[in-house]
Amino acid sequence: MNIHNAKFIKSAAKPTDFIRTPLPGIVFSGKSNVGKSSVINCLLNRKNFARVGNTPGKTVHINYFLIDDRAYFIDLPGYGYAKVPKSEKERWGRLMEEFFAAPDRITLGVMIVDSRHKPTEDDRTMAGWFKSTGCPLVVVANKCDKLKKSEHEASVAQIRETLELPPDTEIVLFSAVKGTGRDALMGRILEYVK
Repeated sequence: MNIHNAKFIKSAAKPTDFIRTPLPGIVFSGKSNVGKSSVINCLLNRKNFARVGNTPGKTVHINYFLIDDRAYFIDLPGYGYAKVPKSEKERWGRLMEEFFAAPDRITLGVMIVDSRHKPTEDDRTMAGWFKSTGCPLVVVANKCDKLKKSEHEASVAQIRETLELPPDTEIVLFSAVKGTGRDALMGRILEYVK
């Protein structure tokens, strides 16, 4: 997958909007301020393909991007930080529950956490949703450029322990700014895209 052609297809605000397709679905999740859009943009070698904003919580629907007509990148709403009304957070929660209720939508889960901090309770909930589907999961420890190299191992260990990840769940140290981990993450994704 050379990613010559990436296009936004639609935003799903409710379960009837979900795309049903035989193509692989690579599902991205993360807290509102974790740099999820930046990770997607880095993978696609695009600056502003997935929206990047100074205000966390820009992704309020499930966004579908078709990549080279071979797979969908599915961008879930950010969680945990956004300053939105409680009713909106509850709507997001219901949307997530509906999405994860059909595990065949998820070929690979890509869960993005902040390498500098212990994963939050919301991160634990999201990891639980992914694990409940039985789908393969890779965890992206973003913003690793802000850590010292000597802190990398401890960060990975803390993420694995807090999210209760099985030993075979890969954690990729990533920097959307420097491109660190891009090839490793793309390699994992390509294992699931024929």
